[in-house]
Amino acid sequence: MVVSLHMLKSTLIEATKAGAAEILRFFNNDFKISNKPGVNNLVTEADHAAEKAIIAVIKTVFPDHQILAEESGELIQDSTYKWIIDPIDGTVNFAHGIPLNCVSIGIEHEGEIVMAAVYNPHMNEFYFAEKGKGATLNDKPIKVSEETQAIKACLVTGFPYTYINEPNGPLEIF
Repeated sequence: MVVSLHMLKSTLIEATKAGAAEILRFFNNDFKISNKPGVNNLVTEADHAAEKAIIAVIKTVFPDHQILAEESGELIQDSTYKWIIDPIDGTVNFAHGIPLNCVSIGIEHEGEIVMAAVYNPHMNEFYFAEKGKGATLNDKPIKVSEETQAIKACLVTGFPYTYINEPNGPLEIF
């Protein structure tokens, strides 16, 4: 199958929105929460539902593509394309009813990320980026600030729970 960038983009957008619909369906409702190995490493029933919805959309259009998903692992196939999925990026926030969480999906082709989407449905913020074409927020171009002094910048980050205090770990590097 010849893969066009238009087909990739439309499928990526549809898959991202399918995952987001599951986030909204479960948000602030009753759902099951369990723990994965590590500190504060939660997984919810909503993570599984969102991931299933995302994969269903991808498999409808690209049944032969590889998939690496946070909850179900890796589906290796004979394809130069790999979809990398975090169905709820910010599960701890989600589980605590904080609307700072999103669907994050990237598409890799021959080892390079070529396209990605991040969607926070609570705030209706849809970020999209394509290699060589920049990034958008709700279809409007965005760019990195030109501020060069950290003291004058607004810095936002998230750290992994597992190796935050290690030498050369995220806290030290930040």
